[in-house]
Amino acid sequence: MGKRIDIHNLAPQAFKAMLGLEGFLAQISIDKKLIELIKIRASQINNCAYCINMHTKDALKNGETSQRIFLISAWREATKFFTEEEQIVLEMAEEITLISEQGLSETTYQKALKHFSELQIAEIIMVAVTINAWNRIAVSSHTQIEN
Repeated sequence: MGKRIDIHNLAPQAFKAMLGLEGFLAQISIDKKLIELIKIRASQINNCAYCINMHTKDALKNGETSQRIFLISAWREATKFFTEEEQIVLEMAEEITLISEQGLSETTYQKALKHFSELQIAEIIMVAVTINAWNRIAVSSHTQIEN
């Protein structure tokens, strides 16, 4: 699969807006490990090899273990490896990514309220929204994995 267009060069203002979202995410209160869990899980669902590669490396740099990264896609069966908060975040990431199925369910939202403030829930949603946008850019343009 060859690379297609380079959105960075063809639509620099759009790319700059995406980087603005990343700037926002760099300043939120959500732990970096949680952010990377969201980014990896959404990227797995969207089959975005570029983003999976990038965010697993970032997760390792932020202290995540290889074993937990290997288990992210099976977190429901590997609950002893993920805290209740992490499980909720992964569930939110899945529901937001798979928005056509039901979106963020009331059940998941209510679970999130038990562990996160409304601001933190908004931040989690923005992480999921942003990585989904990046996934769609990378998959649509056939962005190639960097070593």
